[in-house]
Amino acid sequence: MRSIWRGAVSFGLVSIAVKLYSATEDHDIRFHQVHKTDGGRVKYQRICSVDGETVEYNDIGKGYELPDGQLVVLTDEDFDELPLVTTREIEVLQFVDQEQIDPIHFEKTYYLEPDGVATRPYVLLRTALENAGQVAITKIAIRQRESLAALRVREGVLVLHTMRWPDEIRRPGFAFLDEEVAVKPQELAMAESLISTMAGDFDPSAFTDDYREAMQALLEAKQSGGEVQAAPEAADTGGGAVVDLMSALRRSVERAGGSAPKAAPDDDADDAPPAKAPAKKAAAKKAAPAKAPAKRAPAKKAPAAEAEEPAKPAKRASRARKTA
Repeated sequence: MRSIWRGAVSFGLVSIAVKLYSATEDHDIRFHQVHKTDGGRVKYQRICSVDGETVEYNDIGKGYELPDGQLVVLTDEDFDELPLVTTREIEVLQFVDQEQIDPIHFEKTYYLEPDGVATRPYVLLRTALENAGQVAITKIAIRQRESLAALRVREGVLVLHTMRWPDEIRRPGFAFLDEEVAVKPQELAMAESLISTMAGDFDPSAFTDDYREAMQALLEAKQSGGEVQAAPEAADTGGGAVVDLMSALRRSVERAGGSAPKAAPDDDADDAPPAKAPAKKAAAKKAAPAKAPAKRAPAKKAPAAEAEEPAKPAKRASRARKTA
């Protein structure tokens, strides 16, 4: 690795000489712009919009447009004269718990290496941070831009995370934040069950960049002149709105290898119909014939006016039995 910055960490009255290295690297596959017909590289020239002449790189400065349209031109000499104390110094401002820093503030990550004879104070600061369980809030200027930064320990090395200033963090002004959105308890229980089923320890090596691997295979196939294998079509998951949220959650839990939680008593009727209601109705049907004779049971369903007329023949029939 090649250092991109040299300076010192100012820790109270202690000054620790360090070198700064980029802690990350980009593995994206980069392309050149070429002419489709012959593959020739497409190049750009720096043309001045006023005189139309090609401008050399050394003659290019930085311009800032004012609100009234006027342009202020700055040169490298102008930037060098700025009283930027943190140009060669990482000034420790305070120490805080890392949990207090929202990751949205983090921008880029760098390694710090002790420079020259600064190993002993470097190890002193590293050990003190580890024992305190805190991170140092600092300020640093890299490439003529001053940033807040968090200094912490990772695998025995001091790591510096440049941070965004508070006014650079946008506030989410989304309409749904002002709406009252109801979440059903059974849906929440199912979602929590899915989270529990998929929980585990983070292992970055377990994940791969599938797109980059497919692009690499495509480039190799193009180079060798072989046929390019088409990527398998992904199953249609219905990119629109989920109609049955409970059903989708339940299938997700089952696919993840977990078991769905039991339905709550207040679940929707479609998910769990009540079991006690049919039992009461069945008991009522059996109890009704026990109070009346079997022959008269159909008479109860008839209107009251029709039930009174058959009563007279019944009395005559009883007298005829006595006479006989």
